[in-house]
Amino acid sequence: MEKILVIDDEKSILDLLSAVFEKEGYAVETSLSATRAVELIGNDDFDIIISDIKMPKMSGMELLRYVRKNRPDIPIVMITAYGTIKQAVEALKEGAMDYIVKPFDVEELKIIVAQGLEKKRLKEENIFLKKELKEKYDFQNMIGKSKVMQEIYNLIEKVAGTDSTVLVTGESGTGKEIAARAIHYLSTRREMAFVSINCGALPENLLESELFGHVKGSFTGAVVNKKGMFQVAEKGTLFLDEVGEMSPWTQVKLLRALQDKRIRRVGGTEEIPVDVRILAASNQDLKKSINQGNFREDLFYRLNVISFEMPPLRKRKEDIPLLVTHFLEKYCDGMDRQMKRVAPEVIDVLESYPWPGNVRELENVMERVVAIEERGTITKGSLPKEMLQPNDKQDMTPALQPGFDLNAAMDEISSGYVKQALQFSRGNLKEAANILGINYRSLRYLVEKHGLKNANRENKGSFEEEHVV
Repeated sequence: MEKILVIDDEKSILDLLSAVFEKEGYAVETSLSATRAVELIGNDDFDIIISDIKMPKMSGMELLRYVRKNRPDIPIVMITAYGTIKQAVEALKEGAMDYIVKPFDVEELKIIVAQGLEKKRLKEENIFLKKELKEKYDFQNMIGKSKVMQEIYNLIEKVAGTDSTVLVTGESGTGKEIAARAIHYLSTRREMAFVSINCGALPENLLESELFGHVKGSFTGAVVNKKGMFQVAEKGTLFLDEVGEMSPWTQVKLLRALQDKRIRRVGGTEEIPVDVRILAASNQDLKKSINQGNFREDLFYRLNVISFEMPPLRKRKEDIPLLVTHFLEKYCDGMDRQMKRVAPEVIDVLESYPWPGNVRELENVMERVVAIEERGTITKGSLPKEMLQPNDKQDMTPALQPGFDLNAAMDEISSGYVKQALQFSRGNLKEAANILGINYRSLRYLVEKHGLKNANRENKGSFEEEHVV
């Protein structure tokens, strides 16, 4: 039951407002003086205060200043006579929520009080939610309260204290690297480096050099000796993202490094000892890759000492409201925008959407909304149009016609999805590849095949590096 404190030196006013608000379901405390009100405020919690301005000994303005200094969380409504409206305006400047003029309309006062209480509730809910995100659900930057995420938190805490190799699996955008970072920062190696490398984003010869280093003159462009990521991560953690994209030759060298805890730089002969914890991730079914001859079985078992799967967002939809709040706060702060309110209908849409890009896709949507939406409230109309299309489960496959070309039809479908991914990623090929669940090289092939090199001009980076221009 929400509690109201009413202060006025006229007992008839106190009796009237007590009767009115108790009938509305509130608990009401009254005081004939501001000095007595100060004692009550110090000993009890009130949700809103209604105070007369003109009172003997201590005025309502003095009480207002006391409340603003000592209990700024309590909204206060001032009552004034016609002759002191100037004081009421001054009260607003001092921090009063509103004022009402005697003789007042009880219905108007009820509306003002209801609005004040609603604002206070929203503020408290926002503070509470932020506290939950920070203290309860923010597990090393992993946001979620669902049962499946709680199980992952527990497993991460257990494995972090060991030096075992961990394989994290899951679809693109589910947060595999965030989970790896959580393991590192909860481990005894947290004071040392966490080094991450995407094995699918580099050509074979460059990946080998990045991992193990090279010696001067070992290949064209090797003008100085260079340390590899194994040496950079010494005493720390090396995270191998999309490890299933490694070429067979690089897999052999990685296996040897894991077995012997020694590496050899490209073009070098010296065996260099390394002390590194290996964490790996893949969005592929590595057992299927083994059967297809694309991944070494012995390397798989070296990496798969401890493994867990990051769940797709569609299997943890109860976490969507928390994630939305987290990303809104992140991008509103980053873009210096006022924190936006989310209409309930928006959460319904977000929870019904399948999220093929998972948490990364949700983050992209929230960033887009903050950047584009000028209003203070996010509505369905703020979301991308493709998210608002009805989920039509009917078979929309066109009927076969004479001369049908299956390859052409498949190319058209492929081109459409690649275009969507490029739009979501703003032309960033690595990000688009993650959204589509394919490797970087495969996406580059599709972009060139479908003539999409000029499909997105929002970015000015080089296509040869990361972006479609």
